[in-house]
Amino acid sequence: MSLSSRSAVAIHGLTMLARSDGFQLTSAEIAESLASNPVLVRRVLGGLRDAGLVRSTEGRGGGWSLARPAREITLYDAYAAVEAGPVLSRHPHPPSEACLVGRHMQVLLEAEFRDAEQAMEERLGRTTIADLHRQVLDRERELASRSR
Repeated sequence: MSLSSRSAVAIHGLTMLARSDGFQLTSAEIAESLASNPVLVRRVLGGLRDAGLVRSTEGRGGGWSLARPAREITLYDAYAAVEAGPVLSRHPHPPSEACLVGRHMQVLLEAEFRDAEQAMEERLGRTTIADLHRQVLDRERELASRSR
């Protein structure tokens, strides 16, 4: 698998921004929630900005905010903004044509991998950042009710 952690960082950051209720957050504030480095967060947020999902304001009092309502941003939007190339790795070079398996494997795997990636795209496209934010709040209420 060639999927990196950028997708998780992007989705986490977008959910933090949805939670901020219109207030801007700095990359340091988002990084604190991720227990990560602000430089990594800025790099990922830059990809989200290039995709039109977030906007940034520079200078004192600046930060990051959602460029669209959270209900209009899917998990797939976040994934597509920060990941390059296919999820599943392909053969790095053509297999041997002299081998019974080798001469067919690339075509067969391509079809399987394409279907798997399509299923992932469809699944991630069904969940929005607003849905995820709502789930976070539900889980937090559940935790609070257990501790009483």
